Amino acid sequence: MNQQDIQAIRAMITRHKRWDMMFGLLGLLALMIGVLTFTALFAEMAIKGAERLDYDFFTSFPSRRAGSAGILTAWVGTILVMIVTAMSAVPLGVAAGIYLEEYAPKNWVTDIIEINVTNLAGVPSIVYGLLALGLFVYKFGFGQSVLSAGLTLGLLILPVVIVATRESIRAIPQMVREGSYACGATTWQTVKDHILPYSSAGILTGIIIGMARAIGETAPIITIGALTFIAFLPPAPIGDVAPFINFDWLLAPFTVMPIQMFNWTSRPEAAFQVNAAAAGFVLVLMTLAMNGTAIWLRYRLRRNIKW
Repeated sequence: MNQQDIQAIRAMITRHKRWDMMFGLLGLLALMIGVLTFTALFAEMAIKGAERLDYDFFTSFPSRRAGSAGILTAWVGTILVMIVTAMSAVPLGVAAGIYLEEYAPKNWVTDIIEINVTNLAGVPSIVYGLLALGLFVYKFGFGQSVLSAGLTLGLLILPVVIVATRESIRAIPQMVREGSYACGATTWQTVKDHILPYSSAGILTGIIIGMARAIGETAPIITIGALTFIAFLPPAPIGDVAPFINFDWLLAPFTVMPIQMFNWTSRPEAAFQVNAAAAGFVLVLMTLAMNGTAIWLRYRLRRNIKW
């Protein structure tokens, strides 16, 4: 190789590095546009609603007077609906993902199931609301309740959890399964002792994405009949009489944070717009807290994995 060839190679490497740098700067610019836009909107919402963020705002019922209105029923309803959503979607989604990836035979039936699961992840949320209205509200007789809302949002995020579970399991090297089978383990023992521990961080990521989507959904909740004004709380899940566990709250009327914000933003008074900004700030904090907890758990799981 002569000197001219060496210079040509160096020029080509320099040109490629220049393109890499330009692409990196373009990606950083795109990232900063999104981050700065969110930061600006979040800061404006926080500044606008800061005057209403006090103890009474969190412990007061909604009111027709903006100064005395609070979000007590909204944040309590949001937490209860998210509990039902997680309890219904996460176990079912993870189990379905494990079955499709580790147990189901590879034939045209499973191919159709995989295609439909992937397509369901992109279906508009209003479609799930209409489905839940006919199925949970009228057919099963759950009514306009916390249970109906939780199951509706559970259906909404179920495809996301299934897809995330399958992709996380696929990322596990095949040698892990082969080593387990070589030691005489069954399929369930392999899944329980190796596949699930190694893929748990990725599965948790899918759950984070699904729950973050569910907590801010409005269309399906409105469709099944969530109340825009409610001045009472559902029954407490834990009572003072044996057996101390109460399930009446599942069939109680409810509202959630997005519905409360929708109610306030539809009013012409400026004071209600301030309330909506404060409620939006709280909703973002709830989402960040939920995601932060899940990310911390994911970090702990990854740190404890030993290959």
